[in-house]
Amino acid sequence: MSDRRSSLLQAIAADDPRYHGVGALVLADGRVFRGLGFGAATTVVGEVVFNTALTGYQEILSDPSYRRQLVCLTAVEIGNVGVNDDDEESFSTGAGGLLCRGLSPVVANFRGERSLPEYLSDRGIPGLAEFDTRALTRRLREGGSIMAALSSEDDDVDRLLALARAAPSIEGCDLASEVCAREPYSWQRTSYCPQDVQRPSIEADVHVVVVDFGVKHNILRRLCDEGARVTVVPAGTGAAAILELRPDGVLLSNGPGDPAALERPVAELRRLLELAPALPIFGICLGHQVLALALGGRTFKLKFGHHGANHPIARDGRVLITSQNHGFAVALESLGQRAELTDLNLFDRTVAGIRLVDRPISSVQYHPEASPGPHDGASLLREFVREIRATS
Repeated sequence: MSDRRSSLLQAIAADDPRYHGVGALVLADGRVFRGLGFGAATTVVGEVVFNTALTGYQEILSDPSYRRQLVCLTAVEIGNVGVNDDDEESFSTGAGGLLCRGLSPVVANFRGERSLPEYLSDRGIPGLAEFDTRALTRRLREGGSIMAALSSEDDDVDRLLALARAAPSIEGCDLASEVCAREPYSWQRTSYCPQDVQRPSIEADVHVVVVDFGVKHNILRRLCDEGARVTVVPAGTGAAAILELRPDGVLLSNGPGDPAALERPVAELRRLLELAPALPIFGICLGHQVLALALGGRTFKLKFGHHGANHPIARDGRVLITSQNHGFAVALESLGQRAELTDLNLFDRTVAGIRLVDRPISSVQYHPEASPGPHDGASLLREFVREIRATS
């Protein structure tokens, strides 16, 4: 970094209370990005990924699927709308760090309750701004996701490089056990609704058990919107324990990490498929991958993953624009004749959805509950609840 840029960053940090000082992101390959640190004053390590969504940074940061990941947002400026309690996607876990080009100096939204830097400080998440995020994104697209160290408190390159190179890969890691519920619990909250809008009252007439691999709150909200009574159970819950809850349907949630590392959840799901062949099951993201593994399929790591709110999917002769966040995918040919392809990712032709040919079981590799993102796939959760009603 030139002396002139270093002096400029130091001057900005000294004059702007949002920033701690000059910080740095150091990739395991030695590439260095210096910028201004904000949020929590700390150092973390993780896998760097980029997200192309233009809005929804709070939902991204609080999504458990980003466990141990440092998220680079490709939008030019973020923080404009602040944050609020209603848009949280988890109680306490999410992304490890935030990387952005520009940080808005103001919060300009009627729902904003506090600023993005304040929110990051509250959650212990470091941020880095005012550096070339386009160069970082190009590096990830060309070279793939990579481990890195992020400091919002100093720019000691040697220290950060050593941390980045010592960090274990996401591949082979069971991260779902770090973020899932420790005990079963019930969920009753519906989606956000403005105070001046009257939401139709729907009586809960079906019981959905959600296997929590790192579930987003909006999945639970949307199930309640459709009239489901929701019980959330930890990722490793046994098949017999799930059936003791007398579910009308089971949803396998999103979550972080490598699906192939989830040996116990895969084995228990395989057992559940044997014990309850007529039970409707729907998987989302990691839940989709776990289902494929339980059916005897395999998964593989993508070069830089799918993270954003503009991913086109082909489904039933239509194109859906979807929200996605995953670093692994299902190999369709490994499923044999038991499952058929329902959804295809039009960016790279990877599997985006499957269903069993003879049972009410299906899954998708994207997020029909959105948050953030478009709502093109919103009908899938409604269809799942309707299928439950039809088979109950």
